[in-house]
Amino acid sequence: MAPDARPPLPDTTTADVPDIETVARAMGVAYTALESVNADPTWLARFPARLLMDHEILPFEQKDGVVRVAVAQAEKAAPALQRLRALTGLDFEPVLAPRDALRRELKQRLGVGADTLQSLETANEFQWVREERGEEADLEQAAGDASIIRFVNQVLADAISLRATDIHIEPFEDELRIRYRVDGVLQEAPVPPRLKRFQPAIVSRIKILSGLNIAEKRLPQDGRIRVRVRGGELDVRISIIPMIHGEAVVLRLLRRDAQLMRLDDLGLAPRERAILDRLLTLPHGIVLITGPTGSGKTTTLYSALNEINDVGRKIVTIEDPVEYQLRGVNQIQVNEKAGLTFARGLRSILRHDPDVVLVGEIRDRETAAIAVQASLTGHLVFSTLHTNDAPSAPVRLIDMGVEPYLIASSMEAALAQRLVRLLCPRCRQPDDSDRAEALRERFPELRGVPLHRAMGCEACRHTGYYGRRAIFEAMPVTPALRRLILANAPGGEIREQARREGMTSLLEDGWRLVRLGVTTVDEVLRVSKDERMNDFGPVEPETQTGTEKA
Repeated sequence: MAPDARPPLPDTTTADVPDIETVARAMGVAYTALESVNADPTWLARFPARLLMDHEILPFEQKDGVVRVAVAQAEKAAPALQRLRALTGLDFEPVLAPRDALRRELKQRLGVGADTLQSLETANEFQWVREERGEEADLEQAAGDASIIRFVNQVLADAISLRATDIHIEPFEDELRIRYRVDGVLQEAPVPPRLKRFQPAIVSRIKILSGLNIAEKRLPQDGRIRVRVRGGELDVRISIIPMIHGEAVVLRLLRRDAQLMRLDDLGLAPRERAILDRLLTLPHGIVLITGPTGSGKTTTLYSALNEINDVGRKIVTIEDPVEYQLRGVNQIQVNEKAGLTFARGLRSILRHDPDVVLVGEIRDRETAAIAVQASLTGHLVFSTLHTNDAPSAPVRLIDMGVEPYLIASSMEAALAQRLVRLLCPRCRQPDDSDRAEALRERFPELRGVPLHRAMGCEACRHTGYYGRRAIFEAMPVTPALRRLILANAPGGEIREQARREGMTSLLEDGWRLVRLGVTTVDEVLRVSKDERMNDFGPVEPETQTGTEKA
């Protein structure tokens, strides 16, 4: 079994808990693990967020007129408790708690950057920006406020620590919602209840960072930021679109120092690995990796390029953006504002005498036609395409306007892929429920297979999943398939022929991971489809709430 394509689990052991309990008993102080905190947000808002965050203390319940406060160190928390007494007139009882659990609950209950926004609310110099003339100067001043800068930095830092690939900042009538995409699934981030008030300043701060026009609120804008984080660099791609309640922002986080995976690390099944190994030895032709945005296509392509990257080959890539930097590979960054498009760059690449060419994405007819022509003139071309499965790749190229005979002559293979989340190894459990038996009856491939279910723990943020791995559908273009492509056959006929020749579907490759015990049936069904699915009703989702929790 190939290594899991996931980062190491964070250390969430509770080996220090008995020590804290021992200290609590010795000091005559109560102890709590903060496992079931139900503090009312309205009640918690009575206490200054900055004071709670700075001193790491959390009021979590009030009983008989005494407020119990979780603290990591009773002696250090004493001055903060005295300040709370002076501010509120209430009595406070310190309760020892593990520091990691305390920090987690503070962020969960108060929200990201709660102390920062509270300082904005109390600062006399901060003015609320109104929708009227002259607001641009006010917005720029507000966006440059130290607290707004700190809040945006905190959101970025929080997303990076959670391994998020995207940050979504979404305006609604009475709230500003922030969500992170972690392992391909959106999770809502806890935010202060009054965040909506600072929406214009937050969006303007992001615009200033990426060099966009803060006065333009009617049209979509795209920009980029480069951030240095913990010694590494992060490229942030920014998209801003006006909505009915304000501007929505999506930030795509791309680590420039991301570790390149080897082909062995992708976890390919033997058939798919043999097909890819053969494709890498070809002198010319075009190989397409298909799938939706965020399905790992670029990672697979770079892993393949890394296998053949040697001094005897010239490899040139054109991408938007360059996600990995490969030593010995000539890489070009698309710059449409300057006129450097995929098509124009690809024409220039061919004059540099390359052996292998990587086109980041085929988006239009011109790029598709040049890529196909390049493969016919002695170049091995790799590219990505947005289709639902491998057999749809030639159909998509024909729809773009490329002649079927050119595709039939040049195309060597299409590989579709998806990313499935992997079960958290710390909390996964065997699934012996009636639902598991029903799934085995529904899918004969799973009969006799031990199934597992996602539970949720601190290590995986109660999602039950940690990390992802790709599933593949590889379709090498055989003489029979070339005849179908030449005849402009529909995707269904191409798929039927490919299946007769041994092609494994995405769903079937997903069952392979289920049999290995590293993912769930629900996760495979979430990202893949098979013709047989049309004969069945929808699969009931897991009732275990941990799989849906942020």
